[in-house]
Amino acid sequence: MMSGAAEGQYVTFGLGDETFAAPVGLVREILTYQTPSRIPNGPPYLLGLTDVRGRGVPTADLRIRLGMAPVEPTLNTRILVLDIPVEERILSLGLVADRVYEVTGFAAEEIEPSPDIGVKWRSDYISGVVRRSDGFVVLIDLARLLSTTDAAMLESADMDSAA
Repeated sequence: MMSGAAEGQYVTFGLGDETFAAPVGLVREILTYQTPSRIPNGPPYLLGLTDVRGRGVPTADLRIRLGMAPVEPTLNTRILVLDIPVEERILSLGLVADRVYEVTGFAAEEIEPSPDIGVKWRSDYISGVVRRSDGFVVLIDLARLLSTTDAAMLESADMDSAA
């Protein structure tokens, strides 16, 4: 079985000059950026908890997780609140993006397999790429990006906030 991206609707968002996409079915909502409340002893990419309708949601800086340089938030910075299936459970996570572009559909024939070379980040986080006239859209595999260790740590941060 090939673990590639499926055709369907995606939310496209930008980090620096790169365009990424996540399946629209995972995106619960898109929030204007607010500074998350810090969590002590978290990994560098975990910014803290964001209040989403009275619940603390662990919020990660995808730039740092992908090895990109962090940047200061701007008026365009957004937090994508995602519900990501990880193993047997659903992990709620906020992902900081420099900007959100659109919801768009990708057909199966448009999605190319993840390249093995010439990419700045580990290709196992990429479920596919879509070629556009202005470059590529990287379809990110959020469940694989968040390794089991990350998921357990984020879930415990979520539990701590619920207490």
